[in-house]
Amino acid sequence: MINKQIDKLQKLLLEIEANIIYKDVENLKVSTATIGWQLDHALKVFNTVCNLLAASNPDTYTSKFNATRSFIFLIGRFPRGKVRAPKKVISNTLNITETTLINQLNEARSGLKIIQTLDKHAYFHHHIFGNLSKKQTFRFLEIHTNHHLKIVKEILEIHK
Repeated sequence: MINKQIDKLQKLLLEIEANIIYKDVENLKVSTATIGWQLDHALKVFNTVCNLLAASNPDTYTSKFNATRSFIFLIGRFPRGKVRAPKKVISNTLNITETTLINQLNEARSGLKIIQTLDKHAYFHHHIFGNLSKKQTFRFLEIHTNHHLKIVKEILEIHK
């Protein structure tokens, strides 16, 4: 099961990489942000979550039922425009460079290698979903990354 999740995340990272060349493309009908911002944010979240998961103490993991998490994980997508991301994962620059995105992408690939070796009770605390176990974290990263890649696809679709 974990290997399938890792494969999905690796494919999503490849998709991010393939879209870096469009980093300056925007379409205000879809989003006020550029494709570069979408990719930057997705990678910032990916890397922050990997770091938090790796730094967690599995012995302190506790799980509580969370209806919002259960619903979102079941449908596999986030409703657009309903939640604002924490400030630490929002880009504070409008000039996102290819180098910055590639560096973050490399960090994400390294982080993915690290987190797949962690205890199943490694976790991170999400501000809405509560504590997410390693398995739940993989699902969160998949849904979140897909969310931003769908926006990228919509921007490109209208742009062409």
